Amino acid sequence: MEPELGYCLWWIYWLIIITCSSENKLIPICLNWRHSLEEPRKKTVIIVGVPGVGKSTIISNATQTLLNIGMTVCTVVFGSVMFEEAKKLGINDRDQLRKLSIDVQQKLQSMAANHISSLKESIVIVDTHLFIKTPSGYYPGLPMNMILSLKPDRLILVTANSEEILRRRKNDNTRARDINSENQIKTDIDVAISMISSLSIMTGAPFEIIYNHDNMINSASSLMVQLLKNST
Repeated sequence: MEPELGYCLWWIYWLIIITCSSENKLIPICLNWRHSLEEPRKKTVIIVGVPGVGKSTIISNATQTLLNIGMTVCTVVFGSVMFEEAKKLGINDRDQLRKLSIDVQQKLQSMAANHISSLKESIVIVDTHLFIKTPSGYYPGLPMNMILSLKPDRLILVTANSEEILRRRKNDNTRARDINSENQIKTDIDVAISMISSLSIMTGAPFEIIYNHDNMINSASSLMVQLLKNST
């Protein structure tokens, strides 16, 4: 920095201090700053994964562990919030959500985001998907306007090998899942990694990848607990 510029900045700094002091503005500013440090802030953690990866089970295990040690935490399943609103439109099957028009999906997403923003727990987990496969192609489950309004503190992607995911989908009789080829699942995983890294760049929130391989649910859940605890 040039000496003349540094000298000018020094005088501007002190001029601001003197002006604030003379108008009794300095003390309120300091008090507000201290209050903002003392007030606990809600931490929002977005957890995503392709269907069949075991994400919901890991979230359930991790949430229960955190509650057992006295932390205030809640999990919001984004699709469930959207489904409650979709019921008003006559949609009675949650797996039909991805087949709705883009305009309707955007409206439902906005309503779900508003609900999440009103929650007060110290950790709010948003269980959702990075994308929805529609007849028009990949539709982002977290569009830019919505991800910015949620202001996440951490992003977590749960994944596994494509053959593991395919086998789990075939064995899951509780959901009307699409049975894609292993190559298509590999593509979906690649798209998910690209999307979560892009969301990290947009929001400034760090992202982590948890691998939920076969017979590794306990270790994956433990890692999830550590990441959530470190978010506070």
